Amino acid sequence: TEVCFQKNTSSTTCNFSLCPTAATLYFLPSVYALLFLTALPGNALALWVFLRCISSFSPIHMYLCHLSISNVLLSITTPFLAAYYAEGLVWGLNDVLCQLVLHGITPVLHVNIYISLMMLTWVALSRFASLIQNTHASRPSACTTLLPHAFFASLKKVSFANVVCITVWLMSVGSIVPVTAYYAVHEAMNQTTKSDKSGRGKVCYSPAVELGGSLSQTATVVITAFFFVMYLLVLLSYVTVLRHIRRSRRNTPVTTSQRLLSRVFRNIVVIQVILSVCLLPHHIFKPIFFSLVHETPLQCSPTKETSSCHPFSGIIELKNCLFLLAALRSSTDPIMYFVLDRTFRNETLNILRWNQKNSTTLQVFCSGTGSATPKSEQQKEETAVFQTSH
Repeated sequence: TEVCFQKNTSSTTCNFSLCPTAATLYFLPSVYALLFLTALPGNALALWVFLRCISSFSPIHMYLCHLSISNVLLSITTPFLAAYYAEGLVWGLNDVLCQLVLHGITPVLHVNIYISLMMLTWVALSRFASLIQNTHASRPSACTTLLPHAFFASLKKVSFANVVCITVWLMSVGSIVPVTAYYAVHEAMNQTTKSDKSGRGKVCYSPAVELGGSLSQTATVVITAFFFVMYLLVLLSYVTVLRHIRRSRRNTPVTTSQRLLSRVFRNIVVIQVILSVCLLPHHIFKPIFFSLVHETPLQCSPTKETSSCHPFSGIIELKNCLFLLAALRSSTDPIMYFVLDRTFRNETLNILRWNQKNSTTLQVFCSGTGSATPKSEQQKEETAVFQTSH
């Protein structure tokens, strides 16, 4: 259902249809079903921990909480995606399930990807700014002189993080939903109508639905460029922190400072790996896909009265598999939270051990006081680092 574009208009006079292989009919539905079984409970548990078990919210918690909300919404859509790939050749274009995929599932998928991209970028930038400003090296980082002090101060405020999260949601929904709505109403419906003048049935899993139209191309190119800007920001944070750590280890004798340096560096590395493994292949393939679709001519066989396989059937399947890889990130995010945040890790372990001790108290309901100890320990460590840097 990913929105793409096809310049060649010969498909409007040729009766091409998609010819899915086992990758579409069995692999994609199976993995999306597995994604539902892992992503929904994992992110629901994470959301419960953030909202009910952590008494002292930090900006990082705010970003990860909103990311969990987005992932829960995505996981709810995965059974419909599994059904779409398994039965899309059977569904009619005007069937309720097909219209649900076009009008409801498609925008949720794309909104989730770019909300996750921006949230993870803000997490990396927040950790980066805290490290650069509050640990010392042989000389201050250039970032502390290029960026105003008010920016670093704002990154430590939960209120600022809340404003950022609301802005991210508004930007994502406001920019993606209008494009996907136009795609669902005009591009998918109209192009399929033109290509089916022969009277053959209009199926949901069709070239027009998978390829989209010109507005989709323009919007997707802009969004792809935006992804690489965010990706390079995280990569720049990674490189800058690495250089800062090397300088700090030569000049910082404080053990807690070294622990903080290592932890922040690990966090940024985790985010960089997730973006590289899950999202980068999808966004690298997009311009390649556009180029192939845009430049490859479609040749019709006038002697054939029956529909023939669309020449881009295999490329479309590859596109959908890479999009699946981007969606799989939602099932790994709870593991990422576990690695990134000590408070989340401790509270989650408390929930998982509720039946071992004091089971009558049912720690799963989290009064909110359980996070006080790990939070205070983390604050002590960071406070010690901050004091040594002044």
